[in-house]
Amino acid sequence: QVQLVESGGRLVQPGGSLRLSCAASGRLSSIGVMGWYRQGPGKERELVAGITGGGDTNYLDSVKGRFTVSRDNVQNIYLQMTNLKPEDTAVYYCRAVQPDGDYWGQGTQVTVSS
Repeated sequence: QVQLVESGGRLVQPGGSLRLSCAASGRLSSIGVMGWYRQGPGKERELVAGITGGGDTNYLDSVKGRFTVSRDNVQNIYLQMTNLKPEDTAVYYCRAVQPDGDYWGQGTQVTVSS
C-alpha cells in the first residue's frame, strides 16, 4: 500500500516562494508518473505539474516559468513555486499513478495573500 504525505504549504505574500514536498511510503515503481494537482476555492481540481520516472515534465500553462517539479528518487517529489500569485491559492495534492493503483495525498494548503 502506498501512502503520500505532502508538506510545505503555508500563507505567503504575493511574489513569494514556497517549496512543497511529497514523501511516499510503500514501494513505488520507477515507471510510475507522479504529479502535483491543486483545487482552489470553488474550482475543479487541475494538474499543476507532472513528472515521469525518466524525468520528463509537463506544466499547467499558468505556472510555466514559475513552478518547477523535481524528483530526487522514486519516492519523493517536490514543487518549487516562485513569484506566487493570489490565484495560486489552493489545496495542493500529490498523486502517484502506479501499475497497481492510483494514489493521492491528503493535500497541503497554500494561501497567497498580503
